[in-house]
Amino acid sequence: MTNIIIAAGVALIFVMVGTPVWIRIMNRLGYGQMIRDDGPEAHASKRGTPQMGGTVFIVGSLVGYAAAHLVTRTEPTISGILVLFLMAGLGAVGFVDDYIKVFKQRSLGLRSGAKMIGIVLVGVVFAVASLNFPNGYDITPAAPQLSFLRDFGPSIGPYLFVVWALLLIAAMSNGVNLTDGLDGLAAGPAGMVLAAYVIIGNWQLRNSCTDFALAPNCYSVRDPLDLAVVAAAVLGGVFGFLWWNAPPAKIFMGDTGSLALGGVLVGLAILTRTQFLLAILCGLIVMITLSVIIQVGGFKMTKKRVFKMAPLQHHFELSGWAETTIVVRFWLMSALFVAIGIGLFYLEWMPKE
Repeated sequence: MTNIIIAAGVALIFVMVGTPVWIRIMNRLGYGQMIRDDGPEAHASKRGTPQMGGTVFIVGSLVGYAAAHLVTRTEPTISGILVLFLMAGLGAVGFVDDYIKVFKQRSLGLRSGAKMIGIVLVGVVFAVASLNFPNGYDITPAAPQLSFLRDFGPSIGPYLFVVWALLLIAAMSNGVNLTDGLDGLAAGPAGMVLAAYVIIGNWQLRNSCTDFALAPNCYSVRDPLDLAVVAAAVLGGVFGFLWWNAPPAKIFMGDTGSLALGGVLVGLAILTRTQFLLAILCGLIVMITLSVIIQVGGFKMTKKRVFKMAPLQHHFELSGWAETTIVVRFWLMSALFVAIGIGLFYLEWMPKE
């Protein structure tokens, strides 16, 4: 528990203090947000807002994680390192995308193909490495199986597992990117899901198969405590960033932050063996992503738009809702999804009559 508190606290303080410094640097360089011409008219006032804020909470998360292990004199685990690698690697892809936008002063950065190549390269390294590095109990960070509350069903094999992991990584990183359309809209729900993974990691530690081998519902997770430390470090960083990103935002996370957040959420889901549970915990992100799929698919089939604009948050903007109203109500919906997900996670531990 000590490393969880230190990781979250150090990351929170680092980002709270570091974000204003980053804002001044971005303003001095003239690296401000470019606004899509086809976006809501109300967003025109956001033009020039400092970008690439995700850089600060990525660095803050790494500092918080390192500080926790230095203070407690514990060694980082391969599971924690892999999740942080996935976060930082996807954040680097997003940083290149953001840099092209602000440097060339346009709303589009990397071409979609180039961005996907970057995501795939980082994802493959993560997925392959996660099937290696067994501990003394022969438990690897991930297993070539599907999972909900734990692994289930037969092995899908290493090759299919890598493809499955890439699908999850691409879907969630792009889902967070679509959600990041209003001030604080992505950071708030992501923070709630990260808090859920702090709880999940702690519970898995207390009911680990390596310590309670005879327990019927024990968890075969390699490093549950360190995964909770990673979640806490990123949670602290995201909450520190949200202080400056809440409406009206002083800075945007950009693709740097949204791709990184998608990566860390999927990394935690894969290594805690809760892949399908992530879809429930991230219910708001899934819903927003589906709104884009429905809009595009519906228009191709009927030549009519289902929503006034996609993603879903822009539909409500054009329906007359204030930005803060949308953000707060979406946060409430996200909290409900997280509560349902945590409830399902604990369901099998409820007393049976």
